[in-house]
Amino acid sequence: MTQTCSLVTTFADVLVNPILALVFALGLLVFVFGLVEFLWGLSNEAGDKERGRQHMLWGIVGMFIMSSAWVLIKVIANIVGGTIPCA
Repeated sequence: MTQTCSLVTTFADVLVNPILALVFALGLLVFVFGLVEFLWGLSNEAGDKERGRQHMLWGIVGMFIMSSAWVLIKVIANIVGGTIPCA
């Protein structure tokens, strides 16, 4: 049983957590890009302001989804860990 628990822990630490962090960072990057685009578009009439607003919105949505996925994984791990003893 401990080998299974260590395998799941290693899988989460090596694969799942870095992927979630990478996608969260990409969402943050999209948000910052949208913020810069929005601020740049304040002086222009080219519609950059609206595109920047959309990028900021989707960046926030992406970060929210990744945070929710991380919390969901932690909740499932606590539920499974509560029923399957990992010693």
